[in-house]
Amino acid sequence: MPETGAVRLTGFAHGGGCACKIPPGELEDAVRGLTGQTGAGVLVGLDDGDDAAAVLVREDLAVLSTADFFTPVVDDAYDWGRIAAANALSDVYAMGGRPVMAINLVGWPREVLPMELLTEVLRGGLAVASEAGCPVIGGHSIDDPEPKYGMAVTGVADPARLLRNDAAAPGLPLTLTKPIGVGLLNNRHKATGEVFAEAVATMTRLNRDGAEAALAAGARAATDVTGFGLLGHLHKMCRASGVGAVLDRAAVPLVEGAQEALRDGFVSGGTRRNLDWVRPHLRAAAGVPEEDLLLLADAQTSGGLLVVGELPGYPVVGHTVAGSGIEVR
Repeated sequence: MPETGAVRLTGFAHGGGCACKIPPGELEDAVRGLTGQTGAGVLVGLDDGDDAAAVLVREDLAVLSTADFFTPVVDDAYDWGRIAAANALSDVYAMGGRPVMAINLVGWPREVLPMELLTEVLRGGLAVASEAGCPVIGGHSIDDPEPKYGMAVTGVADPARLLRNDAAAPGLPLTLTKPIGVGLLNNRHKATGEVFAEAVATMTRLNRDGAEAALAAGARAATDVTGFGLLGHLHKMCRASGVGAVLDRAAVPLVEGAQEALRDGFVSGGTRRNLDWVRPHLRAAAGVPEEDLLLLADAQTSGGLLVVGELPGYPVVGHTVAGSGIEVR
């Protein structure tokens, strides 16, 4: 077994973080026959690709359920655990909920990587869940040739105040609560070993404050920006709501170093697949280069919330319109 301090976890993964997701088009084809479940109090199911499922258990209480796990996105085991936990909890925040319990999901190559590293991963996950006030109670593990970690999270929400993919209306601002570009930096990190502190800080930051701001502003529609990129998640929300959108590329905040990583070619295959999927629904204004579209399609890990509505203290990156499709200006 390698020494704990010498291990580069990203070297054991075929992809990193949410960039290893199954491409959105393929995934939708796979689950197409499972949609339409409306019984037993289902408020939000598979139909519109929301971030979590929601079931009504009482007139004033909805229970939310989600799961998220992925391969190593950084080499530091503790940070990987923190990032994966923040990412899993994000699905509950994106629905306007509060996480109340989580369980760990682990795949570990036990004959290749030391168990001390797994302990560090789990410690990182617990640290972020504790920050969220969410106990982590048990979980499930398998012996897996590729390391994987994440959480299944249960949350609660007011059923009258759910943030949904299908509730966007035209003529409203689009607000983004975190910068994009971490996918490019994670890809650079995997290739070179360079560490990007701002990217780690962004990915480990909870979306709790953004969710609370969205609810306080009376927002009805939101999603978190993860593996399908800003363009992919915006497309899913617009399609579910029957609206279009205009995106102002200059207004979209970038994490430090992302532009340079794009220039140097650290674009993941997942990002390119995201852009290919959205391109039929995309209109780029004259002068918008392909590089900017790749940046907007960058596969994020533990990204921010994209909220239909204006939130104080967060940048407005575009607006919804009547019609369909996304225009990038």
